[in-house]
Amino acid sequence: MGAQQSVNAGKAKVDVHVDLTHMLCEALLLPPMRNSGATFSQIVGRISLKHPSLFGRSEKLDVILDKGINESNAVVAFRRPRPEWLSQQSFVIQHTMTPEIAVHGFPADNFTRSGSRGINLSRLSLGVELNEPATSNWTSGTSVKFEHIRPVNNVGRSIARDHDGFPLTCSGNLHDNMIILKQESGYADVNDNSFLKVNFQMEQGLPLVPKSLTFNRVKCAISKGIKLGPTFLVTSLTGGSIVGDMAPYQAFAIGGLGSVRGYGEGAVGAGRLCLVANCEYTIPLAKHLEGSIFMDCGSDLGSARHVPGNPALRQGKPGFGVGFGYGIHFNTDLGQIRVDYAMNAFSRKTIYFGINSGGGS
Repeated sequence: MGAQQSVNAGKAKVDVHVDLTHMLCEALLLPPMRNSGATFSQIVGRISLKHPSLFGRSEKLDVILDKGINESNAVVAFRRPRPEWLSQQSFVIQHTMTPEIAVHGFPADNFTRSGSRGINLSRLSLGVELNEPATSNWTSGTSVKFEHIRPVNNVGRSIARDHDGFPLTCSGNLHDNMIILKQESGYADVNDNSFLKVNFQMEQGLPLVPKSLTFNRVKCAISKGIKLGPTFLVTSLTGGSIVGDMAPYQAFAIGGLGSVRGYGEGAVGAGRLCLVANCEYTIPLAKHLEGSIFMDCGSDLGSARHVPGNPALRQGKPGFGVGFGYGIHFNTDLGQIRVDYAMNAFSRKTIYFGINSGGGS
């Protein structure tokens, strides 16, 4: 939801887009997820430049800039044309600036929101992505990239320690460097009566530069949907693990929309391990209108104490959380409008408002 304008400049196309969806979510999220107190802090604007043939041989150049009050994202991607049966190759440079709330934020209002402690992550990455040709229900991609990660405060100054004096990086310095080999595979089997989706990601930190992090990080998500008469049942299970070198910002954060509803972002916990289960039962109420009941739960499996500095334990996060509630979904031509009412284990309630641009479910 927002405003968009496209301008053609020769062979290039420039898209200017202002997205108001996040602003609307923030306005109706009770209480707010961020400690800003300003509804307009969640407006995100986007400028997109696309060139279909940079050097006259169908090389594609994409430049994207997303900017909000609290975060920014800049991406430059160059894609070479290759035959369809070969892996599609992209060269990508990306820089993001995001508030580090999920791991270092403090839970407030009985864990319904996470407040900021003024820690942000500046992340610069550059590398190569290879996307394998889709075969049947499978997709696969591999990437190799160099990452330079630097914690900064709210005025952009580099910091090495949090408010309690614990290191924010694995090296203990003002930044971490790592070379990451990432493999991602996906499987999807969808029909009118059911679906099964599996996503597997593995990241391996390679010791190819001095003081680079060496680690193995794995995450797997499985979701299954079954049609039961006019109703639909969806269950999902997500698990993750990281071994080896680790910085606090690499921990698996649990809590929030898309994880355990009824809790703030990362308010359940953050650990070397995670396990999150979701279940949602959808019932048609009228044309284009659905109701749902849901239950989410998540745990760090007791691994929070193994994260350097124990940020979750120092913030008093429980490490396990259960949320449940109900929602209303209205399907429109522009997308699905969702309003979810969730309650956490501390009997505190949260309302989530969202718009899925993919249309109806």
